[in-house]
This record gives sequence, structure tokens and C-alpha cells, in this order.
Amino acid sequence: MMSKKSIGIFDSGYGGLTVFESIAKLLPDYNYIYFGDNARAPYGDHSFETIYQYTLECVEWLFAQGCPLVILACNTASAKALRTIQQKVLPVKYPGYRVLGVIRPTAEVIGSYTKTNSIGVMGTRGTVKSESYLIEIHHQYPELNVIQQSCPMWVPLIENNEHVNEGADYFVKKYIDNLLEKSGDIDAILLACTHYPLLVPKMKDYLPEGVSLVSQGDIVADSLVDYLNRHPEIEGELTKEGEMSFYTTGDNLVFDHNASIFFPGEVVSSQVRLNCGSSKK
Repeated sequence: MMSKKSIGIFDSGYGGLTVFESIAKLLPDYNYIYFGDNARAPYGDHSFETIYQYTLECVEWLFAQGCPLVILACNTASAKALRTIQQKVLPVKYPGYRVLGVIRPTAEVIGSYTKTNSIGVMGTRGTVKSESYLIEIHHQYPELNVIQQSCPMWVPLIENNEHVNEGADYFVKKYIDNLLEKSGDIDAILLACTHYPLLVPKMKDYLPEGVSLVSQGDIVADSLVDYLNRHPEIEGELTKEGEMSFYTTGDNLVFDHNASIFFPGEVVSSQVRLNCGSSKK
């Protein structure tokens, strides 16, 4: 494995698969390693220190598997860990490696999705409290009104496969209503958690006409294409055999079932035990 160079994709659980699906469709030739920290999900309610430590452990694990480029397909990790890793860890310990997030590429294009200049942002408590989207969006589009809403129950519902059941409707409607009560001008809602696209069918039932949902998969995939074009020194390192590998810190059989939703055919993942630094098939 060490002779091959893959693009690493990390998420706290299954949500990053929505991003991975878009990336793999747009860039099918590259090798990929997906790593979901399902055993410790959700990240949203953890402290900054805990999220940073968990994210760094997973990023370093991906580095050890031969990934010179890692995508944090997790908004909470991007909000609370990315900058510290980029500024304090990479220059000292991994100068040849790169870690990218999902917040900046989303903020760079979000203005094109609204006509009323009023955007809703729905995310985990960690992402909302960090105010990362407020900062990044206002940097790109100072004229936009950005209204945030935390949705603490959505990731647990998805991670436990309850998002398709009727019980999830209560929390879907609750958080949408809470957001729209804050502003009647919202015409676009950013799903600022890569888990949330799995709730889109239910969300559409409770949204008024004229309000669109913005998922991050295609946005991040387009941004990655641009990044690789601008950084041939990174792109040239990557192995292009079209291989995909999946790893999880949780139950790999459950992971395989959920991953098969995004990647038709049988997904066979390996379970990683970070505490003892080993993995098993």
C-alpha cells in the first residue's frame, strides 16, 4: 500500500460518503481511501479539543496509509480542527502533505444560490458555534444575510439508520421551522453537514415553495478538480488505478450496508482500532 498514493477522505461517520460519491464520479481514475470514525460519531457536541484530537488521529492514520492529500469531508472537523492542523501540524511534522476542508469551497460559491441575499445554514452544534460559515461567507459575500440553525438530532438519526423512519419527521420539521422563523427571506438552505443530504427527501416535505437545498458533494468535487489543476506537484504523486478502499472505527458490517447505498455493488470495509494502532478485515 505504501508504494501507492491515494486521496484520503475522512468523516466522523457515513456523511462523507455523500461527498466521496461526487468526487469519485468526477475523478474516477484516482485511488481513494475512505475513513469513517463511526465509533466516535457524532462529533458535533464534542469540545474543540476532543474534535481536534479525533480528527488529527484519523488524518495521521490516513497519512500512514499513503495519502499525501486528505479531504476532511466533515464540517465539524473542518470548522474546529482544519486550521490548526494546516498551520501547526503539517509544517512541523508533515511538510509534504496537504489537508483540505469543505467550508471554504462552499463559502466561495454559496452566493450564486440565492436571489434574496438570505441564506440559511443548517449544521451541527459544533459547526454553528464555531461561526466558521458566518466568517467565510461574509468574507466572500459581505452583502449576504446568513442565518444559522443547529440540528443536534440529525446526525444521530442518520448514524443509527432512523432517518428514513416516521420518527425522524418530528426533528426534521422542528429544525426547519426554527430556521425559517428567524427570517422569511431565506430562499436557499446550505446543508452544512455532509450527513444531511440523506434527509433531503423528508426536508422537501416541510419546505415552502421557492426554498432550495444546497448539498456540498458536487461543490467539493469541483473544488478538488481545481486544486489538483493548480497543484501539479500533488496531482503527480497520486496513483491512478481507480481503486477504492473503505475503513471504519465502527462495525464494518453495518458500515458496508450503508456504504452500498452510495457505491452500488458490495463494499467490504476494514475495521480500524485507533487505540491499538491495528486494523482487521
